[in-house]
Amino acid sequence: MAKKVSIIGAGAVGATLAHRVLESALADVVLVDISKNIACAKALDLSDASPIVGHERSIIGTDDYGLIRSSDIVVITAGFPRKPGMTREELVSKNASIIKDVSLNVKRHAPDSIVIVVTNPLDIMTYHSLKTTGFKREKVFGMAGVLDSSRFVYLIADELKVARSSVKTYMLGSHGDTMVPIISKTCVGGKPIRDLISKEKLDAIVKRTCDRGAEIVTLLGSGSAYYSPSAAVFKMIDAILNDKKEELVVSAYLKGEYGLDDVCIGVPCSIGGTGIAGIVQLDMSEDESKNFLRSAQAIKNSIKIL
Repeated sequence: MAKKVSIIGAGAVGATLAHRVLESALADVVLVDISKNIACAKALDLSDASPIVGHERSIIGTDDYGLIRSSDIVVITAGFPRKPGMTREELVSKNASIIKDVSLNVKRHAPDSIVIVVTNPLDIMTYHSLKTTGFKREKVFGMAGVLDSSRFVYLIADELKVARSSVKTYMLGSHGDTMVPIISKTCVGGKPIRDLISKEKLDAIVKRTCDRGAEIVTLLGSGSAYYSPSAAVFKMIDAILNDKKEELVVSAYLKGEYGLDDVCIGVPCSIGGTGIAGIVQLDMSEDESKNFLRSAQAIKNSIKIL
């Protein structure tokens, strides 16, 4: 049977993700949006491209949640976008009601699906979706660390003028201002990053990584990043549908790992056919550990708003 991915929200991230999934021939797609016409129009446009690209996958645009039935994966991108000057935390009250409604529909129509949350503020909305669906924690997690780590890798490689594939790193913690780069585990061609870049330059790269989303929002004036977030979600979908057991940083619900309970936060996980196959316990320096716990506390403070 063909794999099925449902995407809730036909905005820039959702539509670009649908584009990636279809043209990779990875799965059939259902694109759901409260604006049925927009979802239908984008589905028709992507369908018209299929003979040119040469794939046989199908896409449906709809406002009917009933069509997500039997989905292997449901990706939630619906929500208000972040505007210039707006923090992710300011989005909590705006997007919480949307996530609740979407999650209840997922619970009703696609109870066996794996849920990937993309809506900001990411960690809080992931927690909200997990609690609303009542699904096992292995089946609800957020896209964050894959994107943040990629931004960090790109900026390091650009600074050193090396292949991006030679850079290995982890970006943990919240998908926001308190994200935590694990410098002690960051290397280029096997060499520690501290041996290659001065502390001053490295600090500047870290800051730009943390501010990258806001930088893009400010330049666009309206809307936010979508090429890289959709690529990050696609990587997660690929790991699930092909049961790769690939180590990726996702916003996962912790129950004792890293000394934390009842919080969703970015940590390395093995991602495969059942969702989170395992949470990887990473050794951190004392400072990194403190920053990670500080990031977790910031998320917990925002969760209280719910």
